[in-house]
Amino acid sequence: MAAAQHEHSHDHGHGHHGGHGHHHPAPSSHGLAFGIAVVLNSVFVVVEVIASYISGSAALLADAGHNLGDVLSLLLAWGASVLAARPAGPGFTYGLKSSSILAAIANAALLWVALGAVLLETLQRFWQPAEVNGPQVMLVAAAGIAINVFSALLFAGGRKTDLNLAAAFQHLMADAVVSASVVFAGLVIFLTGQNWIDPVTSLVITIGLAWGSWDLLKDAVKMGLLAVPRHIDETAVRAYLGGQAGVEAVHDLHIWGMSTTESALTAHLVMPGGPPGDAFLRDLAHQLEERFGIHHATVQVETTSVDCSLHEGHRH
Repeated sequence: MAAAQHEHSHDHGHGHHGGHGHHHPAPSSHGLAFGIAVVLNSVFVVVEVIASYISGSAALLADAGHNLGDVLSLLLAWGASVLAARPAGPGFTYGLKSSSILAAIANAALLWVALGAVLLETLQRFWQPAEVNGPQVMLVAAAGIAINVFSALLFAGGRKTDLNLAAAFQHLMADAVVSASVVFAGLVIFLTGQNWIDPVTSLVITIGLAWGSWDLLKDAVKMGLLAVPRHIDETAVRAYLGGQAGVEAVHDLHIWGMSTTESALTAHLVMPGGPPGDAFLRDLAHQLEERFGIHHATVQVETTSVDCSLHEGHRH
């Protein structure tokens, strides 16, 4: 879908002029990918839980717990992608784009809850060890590798531009690595008969997944707090705006994520020489998107350096 762009300049009185530019990237359409991944992983979670009790493997249960977290995460991300695609309307002038941020936060939280439950089960296995059937563990975990790698590849194309898709890809690839470690553990147990290897493997998996998902949790929470998106250099944006011809000063610069795929900016530019005109605003909006990935830019031009009441108390 072609991007739409709108710019305008108008007087606000006392020497103020406003300009707004925004581009609307087409929302990612991964409905089929989500559907396939949810069905495959849901079935495999049931198979893995049953297999963990038949084989006596805590490592398989840990893998199942993480897979369950992935299923819930995929459902949340899927729902958020549907909501984010809905058009803006009364009461929601930006639409429901920010639902993807809520989904990212919930995904990270659910993963940690699932890991906590698996950790408790793993610790119990240390005190109450069970005999583990190595070949059964290897067979089920090997199937998990294939399912998770296939599911992850469904989201590979969009993972660089959407935090939700990146989370889905990361979770599924992590599951594939986990399944591979479970295969190895099953082989060692089969060859040595040492059942303690199983809960140790489960513990290592749980700690490793918690460590690996910490950045995802931080990014999701920061987006929820309207922090500057990780891919945007705030200092560089300020320098770019301040370096424009006729710009004397930049203040009230705000950059935040509207969703996991779109970012927004507002700024006041002090330009004593007068309003720059639509061509300047149009080019500025285009450059902010091309250089910094900012899709919605709203710029207010002030023709005098008199303090603006809008930025009293929060100067930058």
